[in-house]
Amino acid sequence: MSRAVGIDLGTTNSVVAVLEGGEPTVIANAEGFRTTPSIVAFTKDGEVLVGETAKRQAVTNVDRTIASVKRHMGTD
Repeated sequence: MSRAVGIDLGTTNSVVAVLEGGEPTVIANAEGFRTTPSIVAFTKDGEVLVGETAKRQAVTNVDRTIASVKRHMGTD
């Protein structure tokens, strides 16, 4: 039986699901949530943060946090 993975890249949140045997199943993230904030951040040490972790530090790390990227996709 074949499998397919779908990614809903949202402006605010993203969701990943797998289709197996004709049934879709949303995959929970590391925190156990079905949606993940569409945010990526980089620490001064070079660590990459995604989702909730990136969102929590966005105010104190503004210059190294990327959000709302979907709005700019396909533009120069």
